[in-house]
Amino acid sequence: MKRRQFTAAASATLASALYAPWQSALAQPTSFKAGTDYVVLSKALTTDAPKGKVEVLEFFWYNCPHCNAFEPALSAWSKKLPKDVEFKRVPVRFRDSFEAQQRAYYVLDALGKVEELQSKMFAAIHVEKQSLDKLDTLTVWAEKNGIPAAKFTELFNSFSVVGKAKRAAQLQEQFKVEGVPALGIGGRFYVDGSLAGSMERALQITDFLINEIRKGR
Repeated sequence: MKRRQFTAAASATLASALYAPWQSALAQPTSFKAGTDYVVLSKALTTDAPKGKVEVLEFFWYNCPHCNAFEPALSAWSKKLPKDVEFKRVPVRFRDSFEAQQRAYYVLDALGKVEELQSKMFAAIHVEKQSLDKLDTLTVWAEKNGIPAAKFTELFNSFSVVGKAKRAAQLQEQFKVEGVPALGIGGRFYVDGSLAGSMERALQITDFLINEIRKGR
């Protein structure tokens, strides 16, 4: 889903704003080309990863069908990452209305529930067709999944969660995220489905860039 296609009327025609299906696998070449397969940031960013670790960020939006489709492959990939790679999800905010879901993600993160409930949130939206973009509907969903509404609301409005949502929006701007799902690698590189041709290939490019960073390139 491309950022520039978000206008006041875009929500009614969401399907026209999507990338080509991420599942279209392409053969992995021996190397990938900067400016064609991925973007090198004009200014390297300071990451939050500990020294000696490579930070990989996934930019996503719960309402994005392609983020939903990508989630199983991403989850499987992230579980196999070596110890020197630190993976984090970053919910985007292309419009102010995205903020509720940003905060919802950081509530799950604060409770240590992302692993358990990430796919359930996607399923509630894309399979069960629930509208989970406001606090009231999010608290109902949270209670059904074992999180008391009062606790969810307390964290949703907390300084920590609000601050993390703002930081996510800053990262989105710093990486110049053009659409989701997308990946930021080591504070230096950016790849998405449009650049890579598919999100499966984007993961291959990410593996390649992790190795380049390890080599000091």
